[in-house]
Amino acid sequence: MPSPRLAARAVILHHDRLLLVNAWPGHRSDLWCAPGGGVERGSSLPDNLAREVHEECGLSVSIGAPCLINEFHDPRGTFHQVEVFFRATITGGELSDDWRDPEGVVHKRRFFARDEVQRLNLKPSSLPGAAWGAGLLYDPLEPIKR
Repeated sequence: MPSPRLAARAVILHHDRLLLVNAWPGHRSDLWCAPGGGVERGSSLPDNLAREVHEECGLSVSIGAPCLINEFHDPRGTFHQVEVFFRATITGGELSDDWRDPEGVVHKRRFFARDEVQRLNLKPSSLPGAAWGAGLLYDPLEPIKR
């Protein structure tokens, strides 16, 4: 069985709105998540995360402290991912509908107010608590959502 995949994700609040992306190729799902992705060997989690946020959103960010650790798996398969969420601050760039993720995975990116986030198909469900809360949260193993 393969080892769990490690990913880093950014919790970016800008004017009290949370940045989320839809990362389903071909617009197959309405699931939203924080920007970020898989970690490349030999690069720190913050460096990986800054690269991922730029690729997915066209933004430069400063990476802060971790605020959430989440893990999920596919009970019908072998997929298991551990995600470390870091607070991040935008240092350059603006969201644009013209921006294209070079990997073609993220096709939507948007800031959401707290009340809007509550109505989204969102993973992990603990993300709003981490975004508008304090400290470090741990969200234990949950089934993958499609």
